[in-house]
Amino acid sequence: MKVLVTGTAGFIGSTLALRLLARGDEVIGIDNINDYYDVDLKLARLARVKAQPGFTDVRGDIEDADLMKKTFAAHRPDKVVNLAAQAGVRYSLENPRAYVDANVVGFLNVIENCRHHDVQHLVYASTSSVYGNHTNMPFSVHESVDHPVSLYAATKKCNELMAHTYSHLFQLPTTGLRFFTVYGPWGRPDMALFLFTRKILAGEPIDVFNYGRHKRDFTFVDDIVEGVIRTLDNVAAPNPEWDSNKPDPASSSAPFRVYNIGNNAPVELEHYIRVLEGCLNKTAEKNLLPLQAGDVPDTFADVSDLVRDVDYKPDTSVEDGVARFVDWYREYYDI
Repeated sequence: MKVLVTGTAGFIGSTLALRLLARGDEVIGIDNINDYYDVDLKLARLARVKAQPGFTDVRGDIEDADLMKKTFAAHRPDKVVNLAAQAGVRYSLENPRAYVDANVVGFLNVIENCRHHDVQHLVYASTSSVYGNHTNMPFSVHESVDHPVSLYAATKKCNELMAHTYSHLFQLPTTGLRFFTVYGPWGRPDMALFLFTRKILAGEPIDVFNYGRHKRDFTFVDDIVEGVIRTLDNVAAPNPEWDSNKPDPASSSAPFRVYNIGNNAPVELEHYIRVLEGCLNKTAEKNLLPLQAGDVPDTFADVSDLVRDVDYKPDTSVEDGVARFVDWYREYYDI
């Protein structure tokens, strides 16, 4: 089939595009290659994708309404995966407008064009950050998420609300995936694993927030991408048991679904660092700091709905995943 993927120079987007191309799909990729982090890394990811047959590279912003309209009209995708976004919890405290532009205006352009071009299914990235200060573990998609603690999380919750509206009004099948701390080769330099690896190898101290005590449902990128593809192939449908007297936030009488996509096995940050130290054969010097504004103490995904509906089975341990990242990092940076 023909799949439009936004954010194809990104960590998850480039990995997804390669998997779709490998199975014979045609991929139209959109990315603006912005400088939020290392542009050379983004171009290197994109180069791997562009080397494969069946890929069309579109350069630009998803918040550019004219570009999006022309792209959809020219290529007529069967399905769409929206991964383009302004990411990062902490940066949203510094530059909130960037989040509204990319994550709200950009998403509107994507979903409007899905509506007008008869797209069969829109799958889009949400985030575990929408759970905010929830402490009831594991996080369930069947609970409300009305208390975000960062603007980034608020914009992603906004995407879920917008998607439901379009599913209800126009019968557009939409599925939101709440990603839980994705890591692995070709990852983002602003994420902890990348930052820690660079600093430990350079002999510099690492900043360890919440004194290393918080837990994250670290999820290897290949497991995430497998879940995205399975979800993309499983077109959202109305829930025949949905009850308006007891509304379920994860489904609807419209073709709308929301899932958690995580490893379902939270790991304490301190252990994550110990695994990395073992892979690098080097001990980290740590600056132990309190939890940062906008961060949540712990994340733990209840993925039972995704297991039930698409047979999702994440199986990469932190030990294996971190080792694979370190191998890639040494090769990419010739260390």
